[in-house]
Amino acid sequence: MLIIGIAGGTGSGKTTVVNQIIKQLPTDEVCVISQDSYYNATDNLPYEERAKINFDHPRAIDFELIIKHLKALKQGKIINQPVYSFVTHNRTKNVIKTHPRKVVIVEGILILNNKELRDLFDIKIFVHADTDERLIRRLKRDISERGRDLDEVLNRYQTTLKPMHQQFIEPTKNFADLIIPNDKYNTVAIDIVRTVINERL
Repeated sequence: MLIIGIAGGTGSGKTTVVNQIIKQLPTDEVCVISQDSYYNATDNLPYEERAKINFDHPRAIDFELIIKHLKALKQGKIINQPVYSFVTHNRTKNVIKTHPRKVVIVEGILILNNKELRDLFDIKIFVHADTDERLIRRLKRDISERGRDLDEVLNRYQTTLKPMHQQFIEPTKNFADLIIPNDKYNTVAIDIVRTVINERL
């Protein structure tokens, strides 16, 4: 099993890179695990408190469960990935039954921040994009997909996203084996990743 970690700031284009990689692989040989599924369960908090959670801080992530699930996949076991709702700021009752595959891609903004998780990755990738570009993508996504308004998104960006990115995400670039600049369609970097995957498989 080949485990690839793909990190990068919010709106950097991680999902695009993931999709470009898996497009070239048989569907039964690859699975994706998203850090977004592993935000801590917050059943004990009222909605108002849940809405104030700093989702860009490592404390918001259930790293213990991601690590446990990855180790289980390596042992050939099926896992139940949680499903997280950004509308209710909590895990739902649903799960995604995930089977072990030859290639497991783990993607998320903070996945290179945790050493134990980082050490499970065979390849570590950081997707880099210009700050303005990331903000624009974040605005579009949060307004259209998550029901946020402009002021709310900009306020969260200035008070939380930007400082957290500088403190916890940008420095993890140093752990990456490969940095992919995603300001343009980067076919060379994707081809390198595919070549490495094919060699390992």
